[in-house]
Amino acid sequence: MYDCHQTDDEGSTEMDRRGFLGAGAGGLAAAGLLVGGPRADAQETAKAPNAGLLPTRVLGKTGVPVSILSLGTWKSVGLDRILRTSWAGGLRYVDTAASYGSEPAIGRWLKSDSSIRKDLFLVTKNTPNTPSLLLASLEKNLQALQTDYVDLIFIHAVGDHGGDAAVEWPRSKEFKEAAEAIRKSGKAKFVGFSTHHPRQAEILTNAAEGGFVDAIMVRNNPWTAAEAPMNRALDACHKAGIGLISMKQIAGQKDTDQIAKGMPELKEKGLSPYQALLHAIWSDERFAAACVSMRNTDQVRENLAAARNFKPMAKADINRLRDACIAAGPTFCAGCDGSCRRAAGTEAELGQLTRALTYHEHHGYRDEARALYESLSPSARNWQGANLEAAREACHNKLDFAKLLPRVDELLS
Repeated sequence: MYDCHQTDDEGSTEMDRRGFLGAGAGGLAAAGLLVGGPRADAQETAKAPNAGLLPTRVLGKTGVPVSILSLGTWKSVGLDRILRTSWAGGLRYVDTAASYGSEPAIGRWLKSDSSIRKDLFLVTKNTPNTPSLLLASLEKNLQALQTDYVDLIFIHAVGDHGGDAAVEWPRSKEFKEAAEAIRKSGKAKFVGFSTHHPRQAEILTNAAEGGFVDAIMVRNNPWTAAEAPMNRALDACHKAGIGLISMKQIAGQKDTDQIAKGMPELKEKGLSPYQALLHAIWSDERFAAACVSMRNTDQVRENLAAARNFKPMAKADINRLRDACIAAGPTFCAGCDGSCRRAAGTEAELGQLTRALTYHEHHGYRDEARALYESLSPSARNWQGANLEAAREACHNKLDFAKLLPRVDELLS
């Protein structure tokens, strides 16, 4: 669930006006990394075919150029307008899922103009209990979308669904055979998965070894991607030609004023903090696109402007942006791998608890927050006695668990 999304609810603070400009990053490239080189490198930034379209990058071994910005449609209000505005602004990549509630609206949009489908890169997702069921579930996606095919189908949230065995799916015979059957059917051109599991570095490594996955969407930000296990996993996938798409990059980062104070030069450059984050994320040549949920046309326009005006950032500037974001007090860690829990000496799922808090306070998705909280076992909720200072030091985004966890109990227990 919630793969590419990190927005506020309608009518909330500056985050809703500016929009979440999220994306993913890993090895932080300087300006020269994103120009030139053979197309086989897959992640080079290509010039848009004309001035009206967003820049594109090739999605791994698929060879398909996709907009560097993808429209995420999770629970989008006023989606008809958002789709039209995005399309008019040159975006040609839309992301949905069976659980997002947006497939019917996208289907109506496609029916309104038959010329749209041929130029659109359309991605959807489903959550089969086992890979062999993906083709059958895809049939339901296609019915809702009122189309004969999608460009890419994902197994949704690998690791969160299917238990511990799902970690091995990306190199399993069952998933390989399911992917081959789907591609052969023509109902999806490409097959992959999304993941935001604490073991996602291991899951990505398995995909690189399996060699049959076309694309992966991962939670990420410009600094956790540089952590050793994740960085190696991203390198392995990039080398294997797997297209990489970023998601959940800056969820829980609400204090934009604090970020701006930490980097006053952003205002001089005409960038909001989130536009700067997008530029930092796109400075990693391994990622083909950033999937961003957009819930009003102001968010759409600001995201489009970030894509059109993208310029790679130097590593030193990205590190300063990291420090400003961490100083602003995030509530969510896109790089959570369980280090916080282990350092704290607890069975409590600290990353999941703060994720639920982010859904509740930041996005305004209270039902989803409670559902996530209630899905955890009693021991996974019980953080009492944990060394929260050690947890904070181990956290990649330095979450203040001593402040956040009592708030979780207050709102969700």
